[in-house]
Amino acid sequence: MFNKKFYFIILLFTLLGSALSAQAQLMLSLDECIRIALNENPTIKVQEMEITRVNYSLKEVRGQLLPTINLAGQYTRNLSLQTMYMDTPNGTMAIKMGSQNTHNGGFQAQIPLVVPQLWKSIKLNENQILQNVEKARANKLSLVNQIEKAYYALLLAQDSKRVIEENHATAKLNADIFQKKFELGAASEYDVLRANVAVTNLEPSILEAENSINALLLQLKVLMGMDVRTEIAPSQQLSDFRGEMYARALSNTLGNDTTLANNTSLKSMDLQTDYLKKALAVQKMAWYPTVTGNASLMWHSMSNGSPLSGFRWSRASSVGLTIAFPIFQGGQRYYKQKQAEIAVEEMKWQRENLERSLHMQVETQTDVIAKNLKQIESNEAGVNMAVKANDIMQQSFKIGAASFIQLRDTEDALMAARLSYYQAIYNYLVAESDLEYVLGNTHYVR
Repeated sequence: MFNKKFYFIILLFTLLGSALSAQAQLMLSLDECIRIALNENPTIKVQEMEITRVNYSLKEVRGQLLPTINLAGQYTRNLSLQTMYMDTPNGTMAIKMGSQNTHNGGFQAQIPLVVPQLWKSIKLNENQILQNVEKARANKLSLVNQIEKAYYALLLAQDSKRVIEENHATAKLNADIFQKKFELGAASEYDVLRANVAVTNLEPSILEAENSINALLLQLKVLMGMDVRTEIAPSQQLSDFRGEMYARALSNTLGNDTTLANNTSLKSMDLQTDYLKKALAVQKMAWYPTVTGNASLMWHSMSNGSPLSGFRWSRASSVGLTIAFPIFQGGQRYYKQKQAEIAVEEMKWQRENLERSLHMQVETQTDVIAKNLKQIESNEAGVNMAVKANDIMQQSFKIGAASFIQLRDTEDALMAARLSYYQAIYNYLVAESDLEYVLGNTHYVR
């Protein structure tokens, strides 16, 4: 009686531990994984901080258009006074000039009035903000693409493991049956060995699938910016995407917009081209004169003896303009302008080449998607036929009309058909994700 209660308590605690473990495991859909990643991924956070930094940089440049006001002070101790000599009828007379202590203090101000280069430089900083915004968008698009691929790969690994495990369970059942038959003298030792080999051959594939699942789970957690010790699991299967996949294909969702208007690479290159054009305008402004206003309000004191007494303050103020005409700088402005012109021209050819390459990628991915749709239909039909063939072979094997080798062939064919079916779904989803990335049309990022 005591032993029964003891084993019951152990069983109860085992079930409770399993329940708590299941509750601790976080079940996540693809949509949830992407939204967590967009909020928690360190790369995304750094890029958002970079946008803020460039905004401060723009305010810094704009601040150069405002007056600069300084409070300045100076003290000078004349160790020997300047001597001035004057010729008189009685000879040369030496006169000491100045005082031992000189104090100066007051306010000095400058304001740029006409500064063409500075005006154009502000446009450069505004362009940099736009470039950083687009870079942040590009990082988000790339992250969504990586999350989708990792999630799909995880689902493929899990489905593959399940299919192999089902085949392994069938093979083990066959091995047990042959072992019993052998003990009864109804089967040969060869049949038993053959059945056990079939079981053993599947075990490395199961271990490989488990390793892939663990590696993909770790990759997914890193991409999402989660603690790697957090237990997560996908709440979806590859077959869950099949309905959406065909719905999109039937409505021709993918074919509605295959333009490159939202492609992040082209947008970034256009912004870089605009930046280079503005940089060229800045170089051209180097030929124009600048006008700066200045003003000062100063107090002066001169005394002898102690520098801390005998102050005699007088005030002086002034305003003025400084005009600078650039005349010759050794050809620097000319050659800088030529470099900027060449950079703009280079960007034009680079964009043309990039656009051609992207159009090729869009066409390729569109063809891959269409072919994978047909492949899925073909593999689905293959699975149905393999199931039917396996059922027939099992019935034939039971009545002795088929050999064990024939039975294993149909079971292996069914496993291969199911694996090919899931692989085709995975290929389609990855191709679709890559196409969305090239087009920049994912609904997760605007």
